[in-house]
Amino acid sequence: MTNTVSELLAANLHEVFGNRDVVTRRAAIDRIYSEDVVFTDPEGSVHGRAAVEEKAAALLDGVPGDFVFTEDSERYASADTGALAWAFGPTTAPVARGIDVITVDGATISRVHTLFIDTPRS
Repeated sequence: MTNTVSELLAANLHEVFGNRDVVTRRAAIDRIYSEDVVFTDPEGSVHGRAAVEEKAAALLDGVPGDFVFTEDSERYASADTGALAWAFGPTTAPVARGIDVITVDGATISRVHTLFIDTPRS
């Protein structure tokens, strides 16, 4: 199956980090990430599918059930790179916003870099 960069952006957000079902989340991870994927966010970098799975599980296990990811902009994509802004929290009052930038090698994601919106300090 061939995945477009746009489809991979959506799958990363909704099928992995927005998916509370362990079985379907793991199937998505195996389908959309390379075995040696690197995921980087402000907490640091992790390597491999199992580490991405742990990251998604820890995030979702640590928030209320009404927290969801929504796309917060258009998807931006080239042949091997994509970006997607997102919001996270209750649909009417997100508590976090950020952007995921992915690098695609072949038909799978080889790198994910997550950035959070920098909120000004008072």
